[in-house]
Amino acid sequence: MDKDFEVLDKVIGRVPDFPKPGVLFYDITGVLRHPDAFAYCIDRMVELFKDKKIDAVAGIESRGFIFAAPFAERMGIPLILIRKKGKLPGKTYGCKYDLEYGSAEVEVHVADIQQGQNILLVDDLIATGGTLRAAENLVEQGGASVVGVFGVIGLPFLGYEKALAPVQATTLVRYNSEQA
Repeated sequence: MDKDFEVLDKVIGRVPDFPKPGVLFYDITGVLRHPDAFAYCIDRMVELFKDKKIDAVAGIESRGFIFAAPFAERMGIPLILIRKKGKLPGKTYGCKYDLEYGSAEVEVHVADIQQGQNILLVDDLIATGGTLRAAENLVEQGGASVVGVFGVIGLPFLGYEKALAPVQATTLVRYNSEQA
């Protein structure tokens, strides 16, 4: 068992039948209740990305903000917020994407994306990769590049690695089925 899994698995909650019957929800709020586990996540992010050329970090609403903000501060780089449609004032880039039942749209301030930037996308959990692909589209609309994706939890059985390719997704903990 790797150290990331050993440290984090015991504090990650599991909620059966949420948000619908048959789904096992992996809940990162346990990580937030344990300051040592939260600090561990931020320390690992810095360790994993300190030698990469990253000009900014973009957090995905809302739990991605929790991990992206301290990482941005520690790395001395800007924090960019990727939000649901209608939550940002001013001029935005937008991208609509499909969900299991319907669609959603995310936006980012035009002024937050600079041409030629290398941006790391951060969310708490990576499942199908749909929201992150939409976030990548926003970054590209501004002339920047996504140099990686980070999530505390990864659910590779839902196909995010293929959906995000060729961008590499890095996670601290991976669950390979809905029954972990």
